Amino acid sequence: MQNESQESLVGVEYEVEVGPVAHGGHCIARTEEGRVLFVRHALPGEKVRARVTDGGETSRYLRADAVEIIEASKDRIEAPCPYAGPGMCGGCDWQHAKPGAQRRLKGEVIAEQLMRLAGLTPEEAGWDGTVMPAPGDKLPQGEVPAWRTRVQYTIDDDGRAGLRKHRSHDVQPIDHCMIAAPGVTELGIEKREWPQMASVEAIAATGSSDRQVILTPKPGGRLPLVELDKPVSVLRVEEKDGGVHRVHGRAFVRERADERTYRVGMGGFWQTHPQAPDLLVKAVMQGLMPRKGESALDLYCGVGLFAGAIAERIGDKGAVLGIESGKRAVEDARHNLQDMPYVRIEQGKVEQVLPRTGITETDLIVLDPPRAGAGKQTVKHLASLGARRIAYVACDPAALARDLAYFREGGYKPRTLRAFDLFPMTHHVECVAILEPVKKDV
Repeated sequence: MQNESQESLVGVEYEVEVGPVAHGGHCIARTEEGRVLFVRHALPGEKVRARVTDGGETSRYLRADAVEIIEASKDRIEAPCPYAGPGMCGGCDWQHAKPGAQRRLKGEVIAEQLMRLAGLTPEEAGWDGTVMPAPGDKLPQGEVPAWRTRVQYTIDDDGRAGLRKHRSHDVQPIDHCMIAAPGVTELGIEKREWPQMASVEAIAATGSSDRQVILTPKPGGRLPLVELDKPVSVLRVEEKDGGVHRVHGRAFVRERADERTYRVGMGGFWQTHPQAPDLLVKAVMQGLMPRKGESALDLYCGVGLFAGAIAERIGDKGAVLGIESGKRAVEDARHNLQDMPYVRIEQGKVEQVLPRTGITETDLIVLDPPRAGAGKQTVKHLASLGARRIAYVACDPAALARDLAYFREGGYKPRTLRAFDLFPMTHHVECVAILEPVKKDV
């Protein structure tokens, strides 16, 4: 954020030529004086009038919105969503770009991060340079995939549901989110007023008809009587401890992937795109090629998605250890995989639990770390276990690239890398890298 002692440049406008895309949903431009601008709502190659939204005289860079398009890119379209644009909803980044162009931009970001942070070309990473849409998402221009099965609405001072503006606590009220899945839209969250609520999260399971809302009251706020357009379970976030507690209905939703049903409890993690769980399981299993009787680690295992998939394939002569920090997620994982006694789930941080297990070798590893990545020490430990293959599932290309560099220090290289557009209209992208030991010269 901007230092208050410096002279603010917020509101100042510059006419600039837009350069390459950068990680985070914006493009890079420079003023005539050489100032770096990170410009949203622009596309590479355009000439725009950019208005500064954050930064001052001594800032290393300025943030800005393209408020006028002087020369447009051939990849530009009119944003389908009426709430997309400068000063409005911050949920999407690329509504103004053709779908194919969005995927190309994400691919350029992945390539730049791989080279800058890992020193890898796409070829060296085993990647063909493409970002693949999920099945069903390749729609005609102007149509938007309704993919988001979990939407957290922020409530404004008038009790209206909306989404936060970019890098702001201000709320953009909406009457419909175009990327929300039909199961979320059918609840009618935006049609109602939510006095005394700070936020309302809506969840529509893909593997069942389960629907859930999680209410976060404002300090001292009382829960409303929740009457929505569809039957729904209601949970609340407690003001005192931040814990999620059941009000009525189920405390979980039932999801399905790889022909198994998974219970996902209160506040638990599950992929947001309805196609993502099956798509990622398929990519990971194709890369690992598990064999009967092998041993495997599933790190940051959540409710056991990958642990279950591996366990099905290695059979009861094998062994799977999952590690997850969330207490409720561990309870769900143990419930979900209770029919597989050769699967064990441990609770705690990976960097703390893994050394305590005493495991010195394993055949396979899958890790799906949070956005910050696994980190140098964890990667070093994993590289010492001699796995024949490692699957790294990443929601952030920068973290992936950093960790790939650490794996290289430990003697592992990418065999393949695949990228999936599981967050259409946003800058986010999912990658699956399959690593193998570097062959040593005899």
